Amino acid sequence: MRRRAGLSVRLKLTLSYAGFLAVAGALLLAVVWMFLLRYVPDNTRGLLGISPNRYLLVRTFAPAAAVAMACLLTFGLVGGWILAGRMLAPLTRITDAARTAASESLSHRIRMKGRQDEFRELSDAFDSMLERLDSHVAEQRRFAANASHELRTPLAISRTLHDVARKDPTRDRGELVERLQAVNTRAIDLTEALLLLSRGDRANFIHEEVDLSLLAEEAAETLLPLAEQRRITLDVTGGTAGTSGSAELLLRMVTNLVQNAVVHNLPSGGAVTVHTEARGGTSVLRVENTGTPVPPERVPTLTEPFRRGAERVRTDEHAGVGLGLAIVRSVVRAHEGTLDLAARPAGGLLVTVRLPGSGGPPFSLGRC
Repeated sequence: MRRRAGLSVRLKLTLSYAGFLAVAGALLLAVVWMFLLRYVPDNTRGLLGISPNRYLLVRTFAPAAAVAMACLLTFGLVGGWILAGRMLAPLTRITDAARTAASESLSHRIRMKGRQDEFRELSDAFDSMLERLDSHVAEQRRFAANASHELRTPLAISRTLHDVARKDPTRDRGELVERLQAVNTRAIDLTEALLLLSRGDRANFIHEEVDLSLLAEEAAETLLPLAEQRRITLDVTGGTAGTSGSAELLLRMVTNLVQNAVVHNLPSGGAVTVHTEARGGTSVLRVENTGTPVPPERVPTLTEPFRRGAERVRTDEHAGVGLGLAIVRSVVRAHEGTLDLAARPAGGLLVTVRLPGSGGPPFSLGRC
């Protein structure tokens, strides 16, 4: 945005200091002048030069007062310019950091030293903002690179299958169609997951009263056949846990957590427990599953997009696209909640979601 040139803040502060000092000096001289006039008679007929009178006082006091005012004004301008420069030096550093961040990179930090004051508080807040922006931009770049790679793979496979079908008429068309359908399904699932993740990041949805316990029951009912197929026990416990938000996004969050717990479990005989409760104005959802031990250093990376360890890659119909926990984190953030992941000592994962509690009665979500 282009603006017309104006006075700098340093010059404005200098003029303010000098003006204040000049006004204070003028008032002081006026008080002294009025005080002296009270005790000096207006005697112009007496012996001039010997008897004090107002005429002599004016002739001797006025030039001295003018010199004093000139000195005060000069001192105010010079001293004000120096003081304003020293006071605004931190602001200059913050401005330079902002220009650097806008033109070069977000890695620059101010790190202003000294005791706490308004400028250092602004500097710390600016550093925190730069750190969050840098982290967000880096995450978006990784996400864009991973997403383009993930989308390129099914498209490349689809093109290869079409080339095979065109160049090899003797190839089994049924097998090609089946593989092509599986690849297209994966591409569609990935695209829908990306759109859902983007929607959660924008937090653009209508808030309504939602009961997490009903969502947990619905997700468990939907995924019960999958759990039975893998011989995994799926239990839903706890009570009402009302919150405010998007019923669609929250249902996807709960479904992703339960599906993740079922898929990444023991080959057979595992267990998944979904627990909901309201505690101190907070609605809590806990999803705990058995499984192979998860290294503690890997736990913080599980919510990053397309992060899948070797033991988490599936080759069946529930292979996933690597966005399950990333979508969960996005939905939790959009609802101003917290997400905690912890590796169980015996193997598996414990996921805890805390959302702001609802002030009114929970909204009953109908079954699909």
